Amino acid sequence: MEIEFRVFETHEFRVGEDQDGTFEGVACQYGKKDSYGTTFHPGVFKRGIDKGSYAYLFMHSPYDPIGTFRADEQPNHLHIAGAYDDTQSGRDKRAMARSGSARELSVGFVRTDLPEWKKLAEMGDEDRADVLENIRSARLIEVSQITARMAAVPGSKLKTVRSALGALYTDTVGEPTLAERLAEYDREHGRDSAIAHQQEMIRRQRRAALLRLTAVGGA
Repeated sequence: MEIEFRVFETHEFRVGEDQDGTFEGVACQYGKKDSYGTTFHPGVFKRGIDKGSYAYLFMHSPYDPIGTFRADEQPNHLHIAGAYDDTQSGRDKRAMARSGSARELSVGFVRTDLPEWKKLAEMGDEDRADVLENIRSARLIEVSQITARMAAVPGSKLKTVRSALGALYTDTVGEPTLAERLAEYDREHGRDSAIAHQQEMIRRQRRAALLRLTAVGGA
């Protein structure tokens, strides 16, 4: 199961003025291409939303729940409403949301509209791009409050719910992601594809980041 994350530029995140700790916002916008080059379509979460409450996390960390929320799919977006926990962490994150230091929302989801990866690999460039770039069905996993400008790396997919920051500097372990499978297939078949170039760029970015961290650590 590959969990993906998206952050949308939106001002639709409001924290209640009262002491009850309520909040509401838009976690996902439809019909708008994001920084990953993908577009969520209306009805994407129609069958992928639980009726009960979800854990509201900070920076996608399952070890730092800060509240709960319920999700409701609207014609143009995924709306969430909930309340912060009456804990020190919940109160701190509420204060950060109100100050602006951490007031962005990031949605974690699993796509349910993708064919088996080998079938996708065999598609022509246009058909494959249409499938990958248009998200028509997905299951909501969680929504996180994240610090300003700390979105996950465009084009990356995370296998487990972990910090978006950690994903910048940690090599992927375990089974390869869908993007990695497709890139390897294209390389093996001599196919000059956009996804192969994308994965090479990500590898170079991670390698450069690791070299910078090593240099700093060794200073």
